[in-house]
Amino acid sequence: MASVRGSEVAAKRKPPIAATKQPPRDAEKTRLKILAAAEAEFSQKGLAGARVDTIAEESGANKRMIYYYFNSKEKLYIAVLERAYTEMRSSERGLALDHLDPVEAICGLTEFKFDYSANHPTLINLLNGENMLNAEYLKQSKRLRDMHMSLVKRIGSIVDAGVKNATIRPGINPLHLYISISALSYFYFSNTPTLSAAFDHDLGTSTERKARRRTGQFEADTRIADPAWKAIGHGDQRWEYSVPL
Repeated sequence: MASVRGSEVAAKRKPPIAATKQPPRDAEKTRLKILAAAEAEFSQKGLAGARVDTIAEESGANKRMIYYYFNSKEKLYIAVLERAYTEMRSSERGLALDHLDPVEAICGLTEFKFDYSANHPTLINLLNGENMLNAEYLKQSKRLRDMHMSLVKRIGSIVDAGVKNATIRPGINPLHLYISISALSYFYFSNTPTLSAAFDHDLGTSTERKARRRTGQFEADTRIADPAWKAIGHGDQRWEYSVPL
């Protein structure tokens, strides 16, 4: 009798949850759902505060499935960073900067960076969190380094073309130019709350955002343009720049 009852109990027991293999299309959908949920969780709470349980609940995937795809919470975090940068780089490629006038290309990239930051607030939060970690996890991603170096090379080619046709002043460092372009948007969006409090003025309104965007365009234009090209009648070329690029 005891053996019969034991077999009945065993039959009622549920099998353990396992990360079973899925068809390729379903697997990719699951992976993308996990990444989307993880991006929201990491951007709100940072790496230390984020919970895999919450990511599993929001994505509709169990925890074992998350570890099956990403091995650890830290590797999932790196995958989120890589995905965020990959999507931004992909959108940048759609600008076709190489086919524009060099000055227009740089100004177009500046506008794009601003608008992209405005439309992707989680990216700003992710960068803030990773800066607090001294880029410990970004350093582990060779893929991210390769993406950034290719972008700097692309900017360098645009600058060279501008110098050649006398629309961009010579001596501009492409890496520092990219840093300046990024700062025009990143600083504004990452510091809007503190700056608004410090100046007792809401800098997050649509009006202020438009004003900041126009200012960024002007700064990008004036910092890169060759004085001979900017000056009426190609006059005095002895301009001095206090901000090295």
